[in-house]
Amino acid sequence: MAQDPTAPDTPPRETPEPKTAGPAGTPSPATRRATRAGMLWTATVGALVLLILLIVFIAQNQHTVPLHYFAFDGQVSLGLALFIAAVIGGVLVAIAGAARIIQLRLQARFEQHRRAR
Repeated sequence: MAQDPTAPDTPPRETPEPKTAGPAGTPSPATRRATRAGMLWTATVGALVLLILLIVFIAQNQHTVPLHYFAFDGQVSLGLALFIAAVIGGVLVAIAGAARIIQLRLQARFEQHRRAR
């Protein structure tokens, strides 16, 4: 097999094809950027799915259970009792998280003032 003496020594480079826009001028998936509106939409859909699952859970656990908490006595549905317990747990975690965030902000402010001197 004879080589062409005028051919280049290196094989030709394959050039990548330019990224083209999708339908109706939308950017291709590789060039799309997340926006706040898109993130908000995703969070809203996720919250709605969780809310639907929560409603189904409460609806399926309607039998009543006795509730005794310090001086409070009564009957409440099991689903509602578990929901209340979860909300109280979430509030406690939020309080602990807020306390830690405040602590870190105060520490950062103190460090910033100390470095400025």
